[in-house]
Amino acid sequence: MNVQVVSMSEELRRALYSSGSLTSLDLEVFLPDVNGTTEIITDHVRKSMYKKLPARAQGYSWKLVFSTSQNGFSLNSLYRKMSDVDSPIMLFIQDTHQNVFGAVLSCSLRVSELFYGTGESFLFSFHPEFQVFPWTGENNFFVKGNNESLVVGGGDGNFGLWLDGDLYQGRTQPCKTFDNPQLTDTEDFIIKTVECWCFE
Repeated sequence: MNVQVVSMSEELRRALYSSGSLTSLDLEVFLPDVNGTTEIITDHVRKSMYKKLPARAQGYSWKLVFSTSQNGFSLNSLYRKMSDVDSPIMLFIQDTHQNVFGAVLSCSLRVSELFYGTGESFLFSFHPEFQVFPWTGENNFFVKGNNESLVVGGGDGNFGLWLDGDLYQGRTQPCKTFDNPQLTDTEDFIIKTVECWCFE
């Protein structure tokens, strides 16, 4: 008799592709493993985010690629840590008022003069409750960055999310890419923690 050992992740992927939806699955069983020490991700965050991830990120463990507590407050360090990542990523930010928000991006972060990414990308906020702001189709301003700043979403001079090169200050504004409100209680914020996660 042939016996095949199938991991929970593989079982979930099969179920996703065969049924086309998660309605018949118990998400509690399939909550992803978190590999890395986090200051931001609680069970509530994990459960909320998991349901909204792109299909190709479902069923995988979350692996910490970068955190300011371990790697310092530097955009350059973040780019360096991303160089070997070949999956969508989750960018979590916590400001000094304990608000949690960020972006899910279709690919890893890199230095680029032009915007890159796909419509799988979205902004999210847990302030005051969990909300997701998907791509509107209005433009393709998903993400771009250099050593001085990182931008997610744009249009009419506004950025959905902007972080400075020292990962100290940020700004969030309504933008056409995601039709989002500002993601935290003030347009300008001071960063407490940044974490980037990939899928493996």
